Amino acid sequence: MISLGIDFGTSGARAIALATNKDSDKDSDKIVVAEARHAFEPGEVSSPTAWQQVLWQLLDALDASVRDRLSRIAINGTSATVLLCDDTAQPVTDALLYNDTSARKTLADIQGIAPPGSPTLSATSSLTKALWWHKTLAPPQLSKVSLLCHQADWLSALLHGGAPVSDYHNALKLGYDVRSLTYPAWLLSLPIASWLPTVKVPGDVIAPVSSATATRFGIPPTCQICAGTTDSIAAFIASGASTPGDAVTSLGSTLVLKLLSRCPIDDETFGIYSHRLGDLWLVGGASNTGGAVLKKYFSVPQLAALTEQIDIAQPCELNYYPLNAPGERFPINDPDYLPRLTPRPAQDADFLYGLLDAIARIESEGYQKLQSLGSPAIARVYTAGGGAKNAKWQLLRARYLGVEVSSAEHTEAAYGTAKLAMDGLSAYKGDFS
Repeated sequence: MISLGIDFGTSGARAIALATNKDSDKDSDKIVVAEARHAFEPGEVSSPTAWQQVLWQLLDALDASVRDRLSRIAINGTSATVLLCDDTAQPVTDALLYNDTSARKTLADIQGIAPPGSPTLSATSSLTKALWWHKTLAPPQLSKVSLLCHQADWLSALLHGGAPVSDYHNALKLGYDVRSLTYPAWLLSLPIASWLPTVKVPGDVIAPVSSATATRFGIPPTCQICAGTTDSIAAFIASGASTPGDAVTSLGSTLVLKLLSRCPIDDETFGIYSHRLGDLWLVGGASNTGGAVLKKYFSVPQLAALTEQIDIAQPCELNYYPLNAPGERFPINDPDYLPRLTPRPAQDADFLYGLLDAIARIESEGYQKLQSLGSPAIARVYTAGGGAKNAKWQLLRARYLGVEVSSAEHTEAAYGTAKLAMDGLSAYKGDFS
């Protein structure tokens, strides 16, 4: 049997189907048997109508021999991308994307109600958007609202045909308490309480595929639709990190650190909060340094060529803090923190060495900050993102981190979501003492 993971990300959507040897639960025995992808056209990323069309396109693109062996399907979406629906799950509003700040003035309504450090205390959180809708929708439109849906909730409901059901990863920024696995009393006292969706454990079964969907795509009626997750957590699951001390560094436009911990860590000052992963917790932070700074000065071919000229056996004498604009959030929290990019050497290779060395140092300081707040020491680091292809940088980072650094075998969120559909959160359950 085959499990299907579908990723709705920031620039497009992708589906990956996994088959496995039933006698083994090792990742190495999971085989990608089909893939499909779609790059969003302008306007599609925020349109539920377009989401549905893309979902159907992805399913149509899979070979019939794959669809007729599907046993489980899960979907991930971008965190805090939400819409309001009526009691038949039809959209009442357009979607507000993960980075939409339209509701920022409503943030003041949450401050003083939500507990300190709550992930809802953001201009882009699901809860901030819900309260903004409640205040600004015209009465005729407001009267139609029955449910708030995250992107993954709504898309999954298209497959099972029932009311949209959420998961505790997506629901975190709505105010769901992932420690007690309940909605807290302060949230249930708000005027949007009746909109709150049912929340399941990511990967748990919601319902079988609807008969209409099964017939349309040739999917077995026994195929189960499972609760999903967010795109970033799906990418973490794809990496294979599974024990306390395992970490994933994403070397993309920014530097994002994620670390498995036995205990949750929340620190509003540094933008740190914890996602629950079975019996473990996923903690992390994000720096404003990263690949966007590198690309400001060098093209991709230049980065590759200049890296070859760097001798990392020689110590770097530069002390940079690479930022494209003032302001840092982690591991230093200072909205006015100034970039430090001088002096610039005459040789471009030396300048690049200074940038790579600085980002490696900041990564190490980030993990040290997490440890000072209660996380375990890092045991190994998987790397994802474009920077994962730079082997010399990887060696430089390992020197700072003092642990093995390797490229994640799988980095696609759709792969992680297919794993979630297949195995649930079983990799993160058990005695990790």
